[in-house]
Amino acid sequence: MDILLLIIAILLLLAGFLGCFLPILPGPPLSYLAMLLIHFTRFGDIEFPVFVFLGILTVVVQVLDFLVPAWGTKKYGGTKYGSWGSILGLIIGLFFLPAIGPFGLLTILGGPFAGAYLGEKIAGQDSNAALRAAYGSFIGFLAGTFMKLVCSGIITFYCIKELVN
Repeated sequence: MDILLLIIAILLLLAGFLGCFLPILPGPPLSYLAMLLIHFTRFGDIEFPVFVFLGILTVVVQVLDFLVPAWGTKKYGGTKYGSWGSILGLIIGLFFLPAIGPFGLLTILGGPFAGAYLGEKIAGQDSNAALRAAYGSFIGFLAGTFMKLVCSGIITFYCIKELVN
């Protein structure tokens, strides 16, 4: 049973990192769930204060991930169209330019920006306003992604630490 839980936990850690980039998957909560599974095996014994701290961090990052892109878009004069365009740009970009390979960085960074720009153009913004709003949405997306990566990275560190000990 321990081996099965460990395999599921490793898959959840991988999904957690993918979830940092894909808006469909909740990255840090998946990483946190992996840590819980590792704790309940013979391989790990994570202390209660670590669980509490990382649980609070996970919740805070998830909430901020919803607020920061909207704040960035609003601060730079964008609309909800730009925010949604940013999300759709990432998803569409992942299907047309796979994230693995030479175009991976272009997809992860360019898709949200292009989507936000097109969303603002659909909302009726002129080109300069659409570019400015796309920039704000893009910065918000990057900030949210960075926060999720840090959170999932910290959780993964604790998981690996427990498995090595």
